[in-house]
Amino acid sequence: MSNSAAAAVLTTADLPEAIRAVRTLLDIADTDPADVDFEAVIRSQEVLERVRHALPDLVWRASAGEEQGSSKAGDDPAGCLPIQVFDWCRPLDRAEPFIAALGPDPAAVRWDLYAWPAVPEAGLEAISQKYAYLTLTVNSRDLYQEERSQDHTIYVHVPNPPGDRIDRIHWLADQVGGRFTGRVEVAPL
Repeated sequence: MSNSAAAAVLTTADLPEAIRAVRTLLDIADTDPADVDFEAVIRSQEVLERVRHALPDLVWRASAGEEQGSSKAGDDPAGCLPIQVFDWCRPLDRAEPFIAALGPDPAAVRWDLYAWPAVPEAGLEAISQKYAYLTLTVNSRDLYQEERSQDHTIYVHVPNPPGDRIDRIHWLADQVGGRFTGRVEVAPL
């Protein structure tokens, strides 16, 4: 299994600011084709109802373990709270409704892009689909929702180790008014 380096380029308590930054980065990326993946921990009936409105056929399992309930078994998620969402390959237009539904619950939304295109004027070569991802963590400071927070972080993914891709990370951070501080998490692909 290969990994990408997920570099934090912007952390903000302002979710609309984070969404605007994601939109800016999506406008830079080659998104033809692209899809979006969701990971979350849902703790309340209220959030669950909103998330199921955004993703009616939600893929989930009970936090206590799949044997305690799952979408695969046809169980009712409301009776299994808290639940973990692991929902993949959704259309891009599902991301913002999902994010809006979360309330205080932590999540990671990952856009699987076609590529980070070349930027000749900045001396940047294209980065292929294999390493072209963008992640927004909501109410969490890490990719895996282990460090709950009231702020939100945008990560750009490049090959691991980032090595000669540091210039790409700095350039993408600059495009959204962020700053790369050196914080990188390894993300399995």
